[in-house]
Amino acid sequence: MSQFQSLRNHFLIAMPHLEDTHFSGTVTYICEHNKEGALGIVINKTLAQLPVSELFAQLELPNPNSGLSESEEIVPAIFEGGPVHHERGFIIHTGGSEKWESSMQVSDELALTTSVDILDAIANLQGPKQFLIALGCAGWEGGQLERELQENAWLTCPATLPVLFEAEPEQKLQAAAGLLGVDINLISSQAGHA
Repeated sequence: MSQFQSLRNHFLIAMPHLEDTHFSGTVTYICEHNKEGALGIVINKTLAQLPVSELFAQLELPNPNSGLSESEEIVPAIFEGGPVHHERGFIIHTGGSEKWESSMQVSDELALTTSVDILDAIANLQGPKQFLIALGCAGWEGGQLERELQENAWLTCPATLPVLFEAEPEQKLQAAAGLLGVDINLISSQAGHA
């Protein structure tokens, strides 16, 4: 049996033949991965039906984008983080986890926070330097992600801050694949078997 290898702080890049509506064409940032399972946040599907102003209004927080042009927006979009826990917010951000009520350190540079105190800080322009806000997450039971990898449903590579925070949502899939030297558009959508 092969030794377990954690994909924490990695990107999962959906292969073109992955037809699951939740994950087709996605890049997922893996925040936790151990023998019990995995947790990730889809980072390239925006929730067009939920404007940033509405989310912050629902939480009775100031709109951090108020008065800013589209190019200056502090929170450009809210992401559809995955099919699990749609009602919960997940914030991937730079910096440490010690400042926030419910937070976990993912890497030396990144943390995942689920408490509203970080949104309050963002609304009041005191939040982390770089962040991504998502509703919902993706989860895998123990061994499930490993099986999907064996079935060639995903490519994986170490995560980078530019892809996570700087690439436009519609460019993240190709940008993440580019980290592997792959043009995702040239990969066949047909699964092959030798």
